[in-house]
Amino acid sequence: MDFADEITLTGLRVFGRHGVYDDERRDGQYFVIDVTLFVSTKAAAASDDVADTVHYGDVAERIAEIVAGEPVNLLETLAQRIADMLFENERVRMVAVTVHKPDAPIEREFADVSVTIRRAKTDEWGAPS
Repeated sequence: MDFADEITLTGLRVFGRHGVYDDERRDGQYFVIDVTLFVSTKAAAASDDVADTVHYGDVAERIAEIVAGEPVNLLETLAQRIADMLFENERVRMVAVTVHKPDAPIEREFADVSVTIRRAKTDEWGAPS
C-alpha cells in the first residue's frame, strides 16, 4: 500500500459560527478539528524536503479558514468541506476528519460531541485511486 503513512493534526481550535440555531450563528463558538491524512512519505523521507510532503502548517491554516468562514448548519457539512480541501493535494489518498463541538447546545452535562468522516480519493469511476 503506497499510502499507508499518516500525517495527523489534532486539537486545532478555531472560532466559527456554525449550527442550526440563530444564537450559534450570532455568537459563535470554538470548534476543535482533528485530521489524519493518509499519504506516502517515501519521497519526503528520501529528500528531507518539505516540498515532497504535505505541509501540516499549511493544512492547519486552510482548515482554520474553512472553520472561520461561511457558516453551515451541520458538523457533517463542515467535515466534508475540510475533506474536500485536503484532497486538493494530490499526495493525499484518504482522510479522516473529526469536528468537535465542545459547547454544543445540549441541556445535559457532557464532555464533547463530534462527527468523524472517513473519505478515500476515487477515480472517475468511483474506484479507489
